[in-house]
Amino acid sequence: MKHRYLPMTEQDKQEMLQAIGVESVNELFQDIPESVRFQGEYNIKKAKSETELLKELTQLAAKNKDLRSHASFLGAGVYDHYMPIIVDHVISRSEFYTAYTPYQPEISQGELQAIFEFQTMICELTGMDVANSSMYDGGTALAEAAMLAAGQTKKKKILISKAVNPETRDVVRTYAKGQYIEVVEVPVKNGVTDLVALQEEMNEDVAAVLVQYPNFFGNIEPLQDIEPIAHTGKSMFVVSSNPLALGALTPPGAFGADIVAGDAQPFGIPTAFGGPHCGYFAVTNKLLRKVPGRLVGQTTDENGKRGFVLTLQAREQHIRRDKATSNICSNQALNALAASVAMTALGKQGVKEMAIQNIQKANYAKKACRNAGLEVPFEQPIFNEFVVKLEKPIYKVNKQLLEKGIIGGFDLGKVYPELENHMLIAVTELRTKEEIDTLVKELGDDNE
Repeated sequence: MKHRYLPMTEQDKQEMLQAIGVESVNELFQDIPESVRFQGEYNIKKAKSETELLKELTQLAAKNKDLRSHASFLGAGVYDHYMPIIVDHVISRSEFYTAYTPYQPEISQGELQAIFEFQTMICELTGMDVANSSMYDGGTALAEAAMLAAGQTKKKKILISKAVNPETRDVVRTYAKGQYIEVVEVPVKNGVTDLVALQEEMNEDVAAVLVQYPNFFGNIEPLQDIEPIAHTGKSMFVVSSNPLALGALTPPGAFGADIVAGDAQPFGIPTAFGGPHCGYFAVTNKLLRKVPGRLVGQTTDENGKRGFVLTLQAREQHIRRDKATSNICSNQALNALAASVAMTALGKQGVKEMAIQNIQKANYAKKACRNAGLEVPFEQPIFNEFVVKLEKPIYKVNKQLLEKGIIGGFDLGKVYPELENHMLIAVTELRTKEEIDTLVKELGDDNE
């Protein structure tokens, strides 16, 4: 018992061996030849007591540099935002925290209503007609949008802007490979999708055009100019969007988008080392029956009382496999609930104010970088991210920033070789003027 954290006495072990009809633990492995068995001692630390182990793990954890101890300017798809304290309180309730798929509406009304509210708020933000109950993350949501477009148009070519998150583009390519769909990347010019190149790639084989708004560099794509090109030859217009940005920006639905997808992480979901997150997926009414995953609908019972049910499920478990639109079989209900609680707590005005703070603070930082003599290569309007060019390798700069209590920006050279020594800086509503000024000063000093 000296090193065991889950109690098992010698008597327990003997009773289990007796129950399965063997004399010893070694007898369990008698079918494995002696010649291939490991005979020595493993080169690992000796077991510690529970108290000793907890102390060691606490000391290791204290070495971490996290968002509580450091000011973070790292974005690139995952952001440090304000999370109302009520979010954790609600999602920690046992009826939500331990809930599974709400197949039985008579005992799942709370879960179903929460999902319905999520769908409603996503529609309001995106300007679309219908939203599903959530998807695994923003990457899979956009990939599902591409596959829906290919299936709907019966075409086998997808155009995706190179200003879309590189990891998301990888997911789209992975999905497309299995469906024998060609994915063509449209180059970037001045920090946004090259419209001339996009126009040149358009032909009768294109199922959809995929862009990001704001894009990976933080720049605002001109959706009003992209839409007529995207709809050439009955192809579809698909937009991946940061939902918080839509609190201030004109929604994609107003620009004629057919599908809007993205990640709800900015609302009440922690960065958590990259996941889990919560994708969203919204469409126009004409695509209602093609939506992957599930939808929650509002109805009335036999007594006329409002109720909620799963409806229009189009996965292979519910309809003939050849008519299924996706193999997505579930949704991120708990994280969707977190996003719903956050959006509800903030309210329409709060979401708008939060979005505007991101715009104002990011633009303050961008201007400050220019005033400090740093090169800001793109002139496009931004939401909460922008690019700066430095004289040193980004990993060296970030190492120095970490010593100053700052988590630096994303090294764009890792995914865009032509942008070596370029840093993508994210500035959210949580960053203070002092933190921004400190970052700019450190970047300026490092650049000398």
